[in-house]
Amino acid sequence: MPTIPETRQHESIPTPSSHLEWMDLALAQARGALATADVPIGALVIGPDGAVLGTGRNEREAHGDPTAHAEVVAIRQAAAALGEWRLAGCTLVVTLEPCTMCAGAIVLARVPRVVFGAWDEKAGAAGSVFDVLRERRLNHWVEVFPGVRQDECAALLKDFFASHRAD
Repeated sequence: MPTIPETRQHESIPTPSSHLEWMDLALAQARGALATADVPIGALVIGPDGAVLGTGRNEREAHGDPTAHAEVVAIRQAAAALGEWRLAGCTLVVTLEPCTMCAGAIVLARVPRVVFGAWDEKAGAAGSVFDVLRERRLNHWVEVFPGVRQDECAALLKDFFASHRAD
């Protein structure tokens, strides 16, 4: 587990029950990725009214597309549902800390909030390795709520990689 500076955590903010419920939906998406032998990461975009606008799971193996990360898939669906690329007022929920590509897509889509489960100490871009989502030199900043159902999200990934190393 990476050591995250206290200034980057929402330690004093209790996790809203909506974040816990949304993460349940993201975990279901992540489990769906297992059917295509892809890394079990799931995401969803919640609209300002609380409705699910887009869902995604890793589809790199299924489509042979290196950009088919769960976050990108969910963002594309949400933009299509709204009929525009700006996802103002939305929340992206994902089981793993976004990578730099996904963090860039989040910033470009103007998503104001990200809720994630497990930290990615090798490629995370929301506070562990990089902090693209809160980079002050960019034109959009994102509020980040890390560690929501962290143990469940991390266990799903750990089990996946342990089974693939055993093969």
